[in-house]
Parts: sequence; C-alpha cells; structure tokens
Amino acid sequence: MKKQGVLNQPISQVIAGMGHGDMLVIGDCGLPIPPGVQRIDLALTAGVPGFMQTLTTILEELQVEEAIIAQEMKEVSPAMEEAVVRQMGTTPLGRMSHEEFKEMTKRAVAVVRTGECTPYANIILKSGVVF
Repeated sequence: MKKQGVLNQPISQVIAGMGHGDMLVIGDCGLPIPPGVQRIDLALTAGVPGFMQTLTTILEELQVEEAIIAQEMKEVSPAMEEAVVRQMGTTPLGRMSHEEFKEMTKRAVAVVRTGECTPYANIILKSGVVF
C-alpha cells in the first residue's frame, strides 16, 4: 500500500503517465467534462472534497510548468482566485475566458471532479519536467 502522496489510484496513475505539456484539469462539480476525456470523480457531496484541498494534494506530486484559470474567477470568486494565486506561488498563471477554458479541457489527459461549489473553481495544470 502506498504510504503517502496521492492515494487515489486513478489520479496517481494519470500523474505517473503524464509527459511534458500534458494537461490535467481540476474542476468544480459543475464543470462539463468533454466526451473522451477521462473523468476522475471525487465528488461526494457539496463541498467535499474541496477544490483547494484537491489542488494542494495534486501539486505535491505533479511537476507543473504553467497553470490556467478562467478570468471570471477574479470577479466572481475573488477569495478563491487569491487562494489559487497564493498556492501556485512562482508558477506562471495564465487566464482566459471560461468558454476558452472549457474548449481547452478537450485536450486534457483527465479531469478531476471535486465537490466544490464555488463558481469558476477550475484550473488546468500543464505538466513540466523535473530535469
């Protein structure tokens, strides 16, 4: 049995298989998941698990070179946007319209669906390299 890190088998498997530039999406419970993109559904009930808890856990294992959020997050969910900016630290954080964001999710390796109910609590993580 794995002792630490991401214990969820599908998430762990996706991260282990990602290459440079591959995208993993973490989404709120309302984000549409495109057909053909792997769905990893963690949602148990409203708010569980939360978006930030899920993001923090995944960032412990995934090397991220860039992240993208919807520009609407800053206006509609400013506290969440501040938390994301703080969590991402020095990692470049791009912004695009929510419609562009949803279009980009079609190219993701997987979408991790959380129980988060905060509007626009979604992020695309682009895999980096450790060397």
